Formats: sequence, C-alpha cells, structure tokens
Amino acid sequence: MDEVVYASVLTSLLATLFMTQKWIGKARSIGIVGKDMNKPNKPEVAEMGGVGVVFGFVLGVLVYIGINTFYYQSQDYLSILAVLCTVLMITIIGILDDILGWKKGITQWKKPLLTIPAAVPIMVINAGHSTMNLPILGPVDWGILYPLAIVPIGIVGASNAYNMLAGYNGLEAGMGAIILSTLGYVAYVNNKIGVSVLAFCMVGALLAFLYFNWYPAKVFPGDSMTYSVGALVACLAILGDMEKIAVLLFVPYFVDAVLVSRSKFKAEAFGKVNDDGSLERPYNGTYHITHLAIITLKSLKTKAYERDVVLFLYGIELVLVGLVWVAYL
Repeated sequence: MDEVVYASVLTSLLATLFMTQKWIGKARSIGIVGKDMNKPNKPEVAEMGGVGVVFGFVLGVLVYIGINTFYYQSQDYLSILAVLCTVLMITIIGILDDILGWKKGITQWKKPLLTIPAAVPIMVINAGHSTMNLPILGPVDWGILYPLAIVPIGIVGASNAYNMLAGYNGLEAGMGAIILSTLGYVAYVNNKIGVSVLAFCMVGALLAFLYFNWYPAKVFPGDSMTYSVGALVACLAILGDMEKIAVLLFVPYFVDAVLVSRSKFKAEAFGKVNDDGSLERPYNGTYHITHLAIITLKSLKTKAYERDVVLFLYGIELVLVGLVWVAYL
C-alpha cells in the first residue's frame, strides 16, 4: 500500500512541475502577470500558479483512487471525493478572485461569503465527529450544528486566513508544505491513510511549485492556490479528527488576522522596499505578522530582506510543529 502512496505523491510533484513550467510561459504571453511588490524594480511575474498546483494535487489523488479501485478492489472513497470537490470549488472561486478581485473591487468582507459554497461537499457527507473536547467545558456534542455551522466556519475561516498571509516569494507554498506534512504524518501514524494521501499529494505539488516560486519568483500562487490549501487544511482536520493540531499550526494565521483587522482589513502584507532590496515596515502601525517579522529581524541584524522574512515565518511554524510533536505524538 505504501507504494501506492509514493506513486500518488510522485505523480502530484511531477505533474505540478510540468504544468507550472508550461503555465509560466502561457500566463506571461497573455498578460496574466502581477508586480513583485517586495523588489525595488517591481518586476512582472506570472500569476495564478495555483492552477498547476491543484492540477497536480487532483491527478495524484486520482492515481491513488484508481490503483486501489482496479488493483485492490477498494471503493470507499466518499470522503476523499468530497475533499476534491471542495478543493476544486474553492479553486474556481480563487480564480474568479484573481481575475476580478483587484479589477472589479471585490471588497474584503465579501470574499469570505464567496467561499461558503466550497464547504458544502464536506457538510453533506457529515464528515468528522460532532463531539469536541473543549478547554474548561470538556466534551461537547454539537449535534447537527457540527456539519451545518462548525464545518463551514472552519473551511471558510481557514481558506481566508491562509489567503491573507501571503505576498512573499516562497511563503505560501513553504508554509503549506510544513503544515500539511505534519497533518499527513499524524494521520499516517493513526492509520488514516486516505487523509494522509490527501495531505502528502498537496505537499508534493507545493514543493514542485516552490521550485518556481522561491526567491526570485518566476510565478505567484494567486488566490487559486491559497484558498485551496487553506480549505484542504480544514478538511483534513475534520476528516482526521485533528482540529486541535490544525488550530495550533494555524497560530501565525490567527495572529495575522488579528493584526490586519486593526486596519479594517485594508493593510497589505508587503514591506516598504529600499533601493538595496531590504524591507521596512510600510505603515506606522503593525498590521500583518510579516510587518512584525520585519521589525524583529531589523532588531537582530539591522536589515531585513524578503527571504529573511519567509525563513523567519518558516521557523515559527517549525516551532509549532515541535509543540505538536511533544503534545500529540
């Protein structure tokens, strides 16, 4: 069975490498480009690279289903197919946001509403367990409120929070790979193979994308990737009963959401770029965790560069992975 998992992840990685490389040239030729805001000369970079990531992810998962169906005669894939529906639906929403959001002025408060339909596939299969062990209160059975309220809140919240902490070369793909690798491993050691496959197929796709997205980026992920990765994290937490772990791993995103809410969700995560490429805090206030990273790095090493900010946030995420390891493994 492990060989099937390896084949699926490898398929995701190779398919994403191929599709992303093709997409970069096509996107540039038809004008789907955006400015790299953390560079002094603001170069134009291919946008909407999430198309290749989701293609590779879905293909890898379908390889897993196909081999198990025809070779092992297994047909219990309802939850996996529901997750694929959620990811594909929210990818379409992300593409629309990429195309229309900055051109037509879709306001920030409307964006979470657009992502609600993507939660429906997980809601209708009644995924997860309605009983949650809460601090102080202990076990609480949410009953019908779990699929009707908790599930959509989780998926909408995770997808939008993940979408806000973005805009630095390698940040979104790297953070996603760290989080999903952790969830995938926890699922694997608890014999939840389907959940583990979903996680690691996306990890394979994200690592392939990171090859093109690392500094200096040749392609940006766009909302089509950030929405889908955030939604997938929520889906895996629900299916694998890993809500507490996912919440812990999402601490940087909660902090970022609190900080940006102080600007009424108007502040950008980008830094103010100096001529030498180093970054300054762009506002008098601190409205993103990336701004907090710039302040911290400047206090430690005088200058903060884009790669420093990304690696700093990777480090924070890896500390949280360590806490997960100590507390749950």
